Amino acid sequence: MAPTPDPVTSDEALPASTEVAIIGGGIIGVAAALTLAERKIPCALFEKGVIAGEQSSRNWGWCRQQGRDPRELPLIIESLRLWRDMNHRVGAETGFVTCGIASLATSEQQITDFEDWQQLARQHDIDAQVINSPETNALLPGATRAWRGALYTPHDGRAEPTRAAPAMALAAQQHGAKLFTATAVRSIETKAGRVSGIITEKGSVECSAVILAGGAWSRTFCRHLGIDLPQLKVRSSVLRTAPLADGPTTSTSGPGFAVRRRADGGYNIAHRNVVRHDLVPDSFRLLRPFWPLTRMSWRELHMTIGQRFLEEAKQPTQWDSADITPFERCRILDPAPNLAELDQALKNLCQAYPVFRGITVSERWAGMIDVMPDVIPVISTLTQHPGLVIATGFSGHGFGIGPAAGQLSADLATSTAPIVDPTDFRYERLIDGSPMTPMTTP
Repeated sequence: MAPTPDPVTSDEALPASTEVAIIGGGIIGVAAALTLAERKIPCALFEKGVIAGEQSSRNWGWCRQQGRDPRELPLIIESLRLWRDMNHRVGAETGFVTCGIASLATSEQQITDFEDWQQLARQHDIDAQVINSPETNALLPGATRAWRGALYTPHDGRAEPTRAAPAMALAAQQHGAKLFTATAVRSIETKAGRVSGIITEKGSVECSAVILAGGAWSRTFCRHLGIDLPQLKVRSSVLRTAPLADGPTTSTSGPGFAVRRRADGGYNIAHRNVVRHDLVPDSFRLLRPFWPLTRMSWRELHMTIGQRFLEEAKQPTQWDSADITPFERCRILDPAPNLAELDQALKNLCQAYPVFRGITVSERWAGMIDVMPDVIPVISTLTQHPGLVIATGFSGHGFGIGPAAGQLSADLATSTAPIVDPTDFRYERLIDGSPMTPMTTP
């Protein structure tokens, strides 16, 4: 059963017009809405299901600088600054805690890789420590294995995915943003080649800018607009446990597991070393741009073919504004978790932390992660579609960088000085022949 995000009450009557329309009620979309509403810029957010109904409530809940690609580091630095003030900003509990993150090493090569990333972190004034075996065991009491060491970032944190985006959405609403759930956007209208409005299943709304923050649905929406967005999906499974009094407080990843403490005293647990891709027609259409990433991830990549291939093969890519769209036929993307994968992750964790043996598993779920060929998101205006900003392809990194990514999207939509340089996130890199160079996480 999937986690249930905190409820957000939808506004009722669609406005005739707004300044910025936001498509998608995940953490990127609501962070953009919050930014705009605080700036007194009229905005309206449209979500086909519920706020944070998909990956924004299903992720691990990590807010990490550790292991980031250098292209993402400025964004996560700003995002953590925003996270630390988020509870005060929204007047509600998002669950954010500075807990530190440790990645465990089982070999000298991993220690070397950690030291290389530490040098990168120092260029950005990030406190990243490569700690030795005794220091690691002291940091993680209860672990029975003598680790070679760890990469430790003490100022990284965690938040509660079921709380965070809804709390931000409610704050945006209190500042004047309009929020509409169970309201799919079917298309975008243009005048003189520029965005002029959106068409929803409940009617049209005039606007001068649109932010598309559609997560795993972004490619489908873009294809309808004639935009080539090379994006695929991977399925990530997670389990939640009952509360445990004496478990670790530092979020930790090790061989075959990742774990973080929850605000309720339980834990989220996942398998660190599995990338599960359900083959679909796009898997073959996009083989060329994704080949470098496929080759790099080959040992961790598990590909299967099944019902999803047929579902996406039948999914239309073009429709009239009066047609029922794929977004209305599937309000919430709710894939089945891989139970064997989760069982193995829990077994791996119990071998490292005997305190978890016999713990009650309360819930298992999966989510679909939107992935780009270079594992770097698109947060970008489009030269050929003035007024449209795409914010998608966060490749499993979106929750942590969500606050700053949403603000950057709002900056671009309103021609405001951007919170960080958006060059590395430009859409054109995907279509102009730029090499796809994903970073290997240490």
